[in-house]
Amino acid sequence: FLFFWKDYFDLDTDYAHLKKIYSSDKTLKSACEYAGGIRLLRQDTWETLISFIISQNNNIPRIKGIIENMCNMFGGFPTAEKLSLCTENDIAPLRTGFRAKYILDAANAVNEGRVVLSDLKTLPIEDARNSLMSIKGVGPKVAECVLLYGCYRIEAFPVDVWIKRVMAEYYPDGLPENTLSSAGIAQQYLFHYMR
Repeated sequence: FLFFWKDYFDLDTDYAHLKKIYSSDKTLKSACEYAGGIRLLRQDTWETLISFIISQNNNIPRIKGIIENMCNMFGGFPTAEKLSLCTENDIAPLRTGFRAKYILDAANAVNEGRVVLSDLKTLPIEDARNSLMSIKGVGPKVAECVLLYGCYRIEAFPVDVWIKRVMAEYYPDGLPENTLSSAGIAQQYLFHYMR
């Protein structure tokens, strides 16, 4: 439990304190009341990167199927080294479509040291974003997701169609200043509440 689950479920973060901070804003207060048990999952950086590349223009059942097939093909989630030895034809049975070249570029970037996953956790956030976006197919949303879920950069703020609506309707001038250092966690409450 202490070795894996405590970190994975982010049990050391004081969510009660964060909700108190967020509750100074009417919309965030409602979101925290609605979805009070939300926690940020602290996932493996490499798996998060590949999973979010796969998620582009995709639905959850298909994403799950591709990842399950990938694990079956490689006997577990493949390392960057294993994937870097593959061609698009090798991974064609996974049916990742246009994402295959992105998956392989990510594998090569990590395997060759062009992107150092452990550095993403400590680099200035803009440098970490730019490092991730040097991978083919990784744009701002995927980069933010990897930083938030795979690197625990809670200042990262993934924006999808739901969050665009939230920002347009409730925060046209941006989130309240007191939430910016943990905007990614605030985003989780807002996302769930608005959906």
